[in-house]
Amino acid sequence: MKLSIFALLAGAATSVLADWEFPAGVPRSVDEFRARHPYHSKRTCRRKVTIRASSNDTDDVSDEFLKGLQEANNGGTLWMPKGSTYVIGKPLDLTFLNNVHVRLDGEIKFTDDTPYWQEHAFRHPFQNSIMFWKWGGKDIKIEGSGTLNGNGQRWWNEFDGGEILNGDNAYLRPILFYVENATRFSLEGVHLKDSPCWTTFWVTSQDISLKNLACTAESKTTSLPKNTDFFDSLNVKNVEVEKVWVNIGDDCFSPKTNLTNAHVNTMYCNGTHGQSMGSIGQYAGEKSIIEDVVVENVWMLNGQHAARLKSWAGPNVGYGYINNITFRNFYGANNEYTAFLDSCYFNINASTCAQYPSQVNITNILFENFQGYSSGKYGDAVARLTCSPAAVCENIKFKDFNITSPCGGKPVVICDGIGGDIGIPCVNSTSPEATAALKHKCTTAMAVLPTPTPW
Repeated sequence: MKLSIFALLAGAATSVLADWEFPAGVPRSVDEFRARHPYHSKRTCRRKVTIRASSNDTDDVSDEFLKGLQEANNGGTLWMPKGSTYVIGKPLDLTFLNNVHVRLDGEIKFTDDTPYWQEHAFRHPFQNSIMFWKWGGKDIKIEGSGTLNGNGQRWWNEFDGGEILNGDNAYLRPILFYVENATRFSLEGVHLKDSPCWTTFWVTSQDISLKNLACTAESKTTSLPKNTDFFDSLNVKNVEVEKVWVNIGDDCFSPKTNLTNAHVNTMYCNGTHGQSMGSIGQYAGEKSIIEDVVVENVWMLNGQHAARLKSWAGPNVGYGYINNITFRNFYGANNEYTAFLDSCYFNINASTCAQYPSQVNITNILFENFQGYSSGKYGDAVARLTCSPAAVCENIKFKDFNITSPCGGKPVVICDGIGGDIGIPCVNSTSPEATAALKHKCTTAMAVLPTPTPW
């Protein structure tokens, strides 16, 4: 599903789609995205620190990079000019930072020695995560027109067929950019490329700003990127995401346990699992929340879902709530469910879900101004909300929800266990309307990736 986000759609399955197209001015490549949302670095009078670049892909400059940041710390800028590559081949603890900038116009590239990194990488217990390096401290800014390259192809090849959330998974892949215990951290302008696993993971941090970024993961083999989420978080608050281009194989934006106060504005997402709140409620006895989030002005193409809320069910899960979430101004094509509340995450069967239902409440959710069409995978069903019988799901509203089905039938929204009026017609999953809608399956054409790719 590694396709160009806004290349022209390669035809339409039925006449239903004939009159629908992206409005003028929507970027269809990274270059067009940059032209529409230009990144401009600001001149500063900070002292400048430079380090030597790598001479080849095995020339590890990890020690020089660490020394450069130590020298630039407390008021300076580590400058990495265009045309230079800096190879990182061992884990770096960068959690000591204070008032430091990194100007990345060149490329930072990690080695792909998979046995070495699996043995030596830093670790975090949440979903058994590992990472190349860890950043942390106060008043940190990384900006520039360069690339942070996770060199993920070998990892994807060797992981092929694996599943990150399986308890017996022993093939761990590093997170490209990991931050812990940080306050006022800004990441701007750079291209986050080919992460082996999650692209960014923010832990126990606050006042995070992500702007004018490109995030891609594109395989050159049949082994596709997996779990390459653009954004994951644990115990964070005050997050701002603005003007981001994402072409990866998993969630576009997906905060996990304990996120409060986030604003996402203007994202372009292709081949993703959606703008996802969660999953939360994974760990037994743990309270998890996501609260006060606005996600708006989002373009979704060729994805699994568009706007998504997900909570764990099954034995030994946690509890909590997702509250006060607004999904607004979504424009998309060829997504399975455009709005989806999944209370039976992760991959459990219906009987287990019924026996051990989710204990995560879902309240005060708004889906406003949705335009476009679904993929037809679920027939004429374009949205589905399923509340756990052990949870409360109330004040969930749809406003100006105009999603059509390529299958030609009347669009149907399915609701189970949702309290109150949602603002549009909604039928139970066992109703004749839902049964007929789900059976009326079809397929649509996907966008074609231009050659060569624009990144």
